[in-house]
Amino acid sequence: MSTDYIELHARSAFSWLRGGSAPEALAKEAARLQLPAVALCDRGGVYGSVRLHQTAKESGVRALVGAELPMEDGSALPVLAATRAGYQTIGALLTTANLRAEKGEGRVGWGELAAANTGLIALTGDEDGPLQRAWRTAGDAAAAEAGARLEAIFGRERLYVELQRHLVPGEEVMNDTLVGWAQARGLPLLATNGVLHATAAERCVSDVFACLREHTTLDRAGRRLAPNAERRLKSAAEMAALFADLPEAVANTGRLAARLEFTLADLGYRFPDFPVPAGESQESWLRVQTDAGARQRYGAITPEVRRQLDHELALIARLGFCGYFLIVWDLCRTARERGTLVQGRGSAANSAVCYALGITAVDPIGQKLLFERFLSEGRTDWPDIDLDLPSRERREEMIQLLYERYGRHGAAMTANVITFRGRSAMREVGKALGLPDDVLDRFSSLYHHGDFPETIQLEQQLVTAGVARAHPRFRVLVDTCRMVHGLPRHLGQHSGGMVLCAGALDQYVPLENARMPGRSVLQWDKSDCEDMGLVKVDLLGLGMMAVLQESLELCARNGEPVDLAQIPKDDPATFKLMQEADTIGVFQIESRAQMATLPRMKPENFYDLAVEVAIIRPGPIHGDAVNPYLERRAGREPITYPDDRIKPILERTLGVVLFQEQILRIAMELGGFTAAEADELRRAIGFTRSTERMERMGRKLRDALRRNAVSEPAIEYLLRSLASFALYGFPESHALSFALIAYSSAWLKVHRPAARGAARVAFGAWRTRGAGAGAGRGACAAAVRLARGSSAAHGLHGGGAAPARRGGRAQCLRRPPPRGALAGGGGARGRRPVSLRGVAGRRRGRAARADERAGACAGRLRAPLAHDRRAPDAAAPRAFPGSLAGGAVGRGRARLAREDRRRGHHAAAPRHGEGRVFHHA
Repeated sequence: MSTDYIELHARSAFSWLRGGSAPEALAKEAARLQLPAVALCDRGGVYGSVRLHQTAKESGVRALVGAELPMEDGSALPVLAATRAGYQTIGALLTTANLRAEKGEGRVGWGELAAANTGLIALTGDEDGPLQRAWRTAGDAAAAEAGARLEAIFGRERLYVELQRHLVPGEEVMNDTLVGWAQARGLPLLATNGVLHATAAERCVSDVFACLREHTTLDRAGRRLAPNAERRLKSAAEMAALFADLPEAVANTGRLAARLEFTLADLGYRFPDFPVPAGESQESWLRVQTDAGARQRYGAITPEVRRQLDHELALIARLGFCGYFLIVWDLCRTARERGTLVQGRGSAANSAVCYALGITAVDPIGQKLLFERFLSEGRTDWPDIDLDLPSRERREEMIQLLYERYGRHGAAMTANVITFRGRSAMREVGKALGLPDDVLDRFSSLYHHGDFPETIQLEQQLVTAGVARAHPRFRVLVDTCRMVHGLPRHLGQHSGGMVLCAGALDQYVPLENARMPGRSVLQWDKSDCEDMGLVKVDLLGLGMMAVLQESLELCARNGEPVDLAQIPKDDPATFKLMQEADTIGVFQIESRAQMATLPRMKPENFYDLAVEVAIIRPGPIHGDAVNPYLERRAGREPITYPDDRIKPILERTLGVVLFQEQILRIAMELGGFTAAEADELRRAIGFTRSTERMERMGRKLRDALRRNAVSEPAIEYLLRSLASFALYGFPESHALSFALIAYSSAWLKVHRPAARGAARVAFGAWRTRGAGAGAGRGACAAAVRLARGSSAAHGLHGGGAAPARRGGRAQCLRRPPPRGALAGGGGARGRRPVSLRGVAGRRRGRAARADERAGACAGRLRAPLAHDRRAPDAAAPRAFPGSLAGGAVGRGRARLAREDRRRGHHAAAPRHGEGRVFHHA
């Protein structure tokens, strides 16, 4: 019996409702089944190929690359990349099809495939393939014509006749036809399982996705669902037994896999070079610009500055990143030449070269920042520089500039893979299982925003929303939601990440149109791009940058110019405003949590402000760092250190771990980590798709600390801090960059309140639906005219300025908004600024209306449910978990009817365990 089977036609959830498993799950299951390789052929793209490649590499499985090409006749043709040229052909075909069509509607023409198919090997496909589709819809003649077309394009050496057996009645008629045709044409047979899900248990996810794709429910889907769970990954022995009469079809999978030379390890991405003057290299020109900038920044290049710059420049040159730094420097220079504010942030602020080039505004030498947080010798991926720009048209102008410079095929936005989360998973699964919209709406209204932190367990959320635990679909609903959670839902675009390359970007990953006009998106998200070495430049839009930009222009127009680079960073009035928590409208420190912390924190200098920006985050809160820091700062708790050897690292934060850089320093100095290991730890902290990498690095750090005689309590504290940063924790450089913007906005609020207030009015007017930039500027001008009589010291807080209304927003210039008011004023269409009291009132109103809808829904359901007096077991679906289809709507319906009659329409919430299907809370 042959045991050399390799699955060459698998789809993942990145086939967008046509596959039920994550690529990572396919790789792990292939490893468990001891399959030496697996090929992913997602519909219309290579969306999941990187994730399969990374997990397969860790699992000892070879990840092969393919795709199902959506053809102009509605069929889907599976193709495999035999060579790098074949992979580039897939990218070019899909990009051409996608960029000429609406998002998701791209189709490849047969003539285009005939003209460009180098390096591709084709399979005839499954029920959606051109051969079977033609046979099922138009008979033998149409199938022969479709087969002849494939043979003419690929020849007999690059076309395989695909056979699948899923134990479905009638499938052997099709297989006999395919075998006869292959033998007549001298074409090789190939056994695949047309995998839709990694394991049989995940078949229910494929069922739900089929319902969503067909806009139906499980009770009505009928034959549109898979008849069984056979389309899972199978072992070589299972496939050999299944095709015992056609052993060559199984053996051919190993032979074909040996011909597939290409994997993503051979991607060959190259970043574009920066054009430099004659006689200069990328390295020499970067040094020239760095030295010129350093002299401007520091006045004189001291030995300490020279030493740091030389160290960084040598490493940048050694890693081949000189062109990247020059391109980002040129972007910043171009933005400033156009009068646009720009500031780099993130880990780039750890670099003295970035500071000298004017990319960042924080001196990493003066702030003692860790350069290895940004770039290290062992780093295999490219550095990531984030550029903050004013939102609106100025940011879009810079994005379009990159498209102009590198072409529509040379630059694209990175994708943002939107996944099923708590509410979206429940809504989609609930719709497929037939839950009424009222129940789904109630679940959504009760569910905590986002997925962190979950306030109560999913089961309790459902009970609170009105689904009884005794409902026969309760358990399968919960289990399916958990399997769907985290799977890709649709593809969006990153907030500002742009990938650039030398030549055509579709040689490395296919492109497609974004929903936003003038934008194109590549098929990988930022983590996938990082894993594959694709270089991303983030052009991020900040509302506060737009406000600062408008404020500076108004100040200059009003005869009071301001240079943010020159404002004093130790202004007592600015820090007094923060200490009094008068920070409505001040960047990063205007939330209620921040305003509650400011009087306790009492920031006195710029570094204190950076701590304030960073401390109210899930990472420090979960790591139990907030209260210890505040208590130590107030002198109510002694300053201690987990280990005396790390006192220099934690001294500025009073012995508390607040920043990612501190964790990395501790790993290097106390755990003996190399720069490469520290970089791996950095990536683990920022990797959100899986906890496995974090757990592995945590174990590695624990062992290293033990070897260096660190006490167990100290190790536990450090590992708890490490885990907390996986939730969300700031790098110190990021906090300092944000603190700079926060300080500038606070300084303007104190010293240029009229211009700053007018700029906020303008920004609010722009954001109002129906009010454009012109209306915003009109509001600015009106606000400035009204505020001109107020003094610089009082401005919006004093004087007799009248309210200004423009673009549907009202903003009072006489005094600041009340303490409970929402920052930025009211909503659209003429509403006044909204207070928290008003928000609470409207929420109560919405809750009351939701209760009314739930009551109406329950009333509609009682009539059809009340007559069903069958025993609970008789009403339960019989085929779970193999199929979600069939069965009654719920269990205990007779008791529901009796309780309704006894309690009346507006019954109170049931006690725990009562058999109500819906109830009011």
